[in-house]
Amino acid sequence: MSAENKNFEDDTYKFSSGVLKDGKTIAIIAHMTIVGWIIAFIMNNKTKNAYASFYIRQSLGVMLGIILFTLIPVIGWIIGVGFFVLWVFSLIGSLSGELKHIPFFGNRFQEWFQSF
Repeated sequence: MSAENKNFEDDTYKFSSGVLKDGKTIAIIAHMTIVGWIIAFIMNNKTKNAYASFYIRQSLGVMLGIILFTLIPVIGWIIGVGFFVLWVFSLIGSLSGELKHIPFFGNRFQEWFQSF
């Protein structure tokens, strides 16, 4: 991992345009279904972009939440809609060029999926 990718979770940290451009593309792909997430994961394994890794972890957590809760009738569907809203927040964050944790679960997803 390059020096630019280290300590990326500091709110004041700014990525160079090259790191941000490559990471943004991978981060957006990660939000496009499970297949997109797998493609983004494979693409990020080659370069290990910190920006992309952040949003790969976010989208994995949101997608798993959507899948798990939509299997539960009625209440799970309502919670699934909430996770869909979190997915939209994460997608908007990935488009913005800033590291934005999603409400409620963002920090936990970063901890739980550190290895990604």
